[in-house]
Amino acid sequence: MSVRILALVGSLRAGSHNRQLAEAAVKHAPEGAQIELYEGLAEVPFYNEDIDVEGSVPESALRLREAAGSADALLLFSPEYNGTIPAVLKNAIDWLSRPYGAGALAGKPVAVVGTAFGQHGGVWAQDEARKAVGIAGAKVLEDVKLAVAGSVTRFAEIHPADDAEVVEQLVEVLSLVRGHAGEAAAA
Repeated sequence: MSVRILALVGSLRAGSHNRQLAEAAVKHAPEGAQIELYEGLAEVPFYNEDIDVEGSVPESALRLREAAGSADALLLFSPEYNGTIPAVLKNAIDWLSRPYGAGALAGKPVAVVGTAFGQHGGVWAQDEARKAVGIAGAKVLEDVKLAVAGSVTRFAEIHPADDAEVVEQLVEVLSLVRGHAGEAAAA
């Protein structure tokens, strides 16, 4: 059985190292895992209950919910902005947490990874993202972590997909997510 893992990238910048890390995940997905890199987070408006009513939900938010709902698991790629999670990723989590108790994240396995310029690779933001998706109802995969430090220098001349150490760690992460998604689907 192949599992479908939806990748959400918390940076909108085309040359983002987190986007490149997500591209590496797509390229190096292990057998039995299909990684879909979600496009369109920039179009999703900030969450507002006034527009989250039947018949008024923006199409971009509906597409996000549909993509997450049909995935077996999610993998969030989070940079660290001022020591925390980027707004675009938090906004996606907010939309996916609704309707309360039955959102697209409810019970779904979710892992958080990423890269950042600092010496800790964005662990503060990743921890905040894990907290947010857990509160939103996801099954947070606490044992699945990857924080690549020094992204600006490390990836200055090499794409993460060509960094053997990063690829090895990423494939391990993807294998763990695949395993958790398979368990969830079988339950």
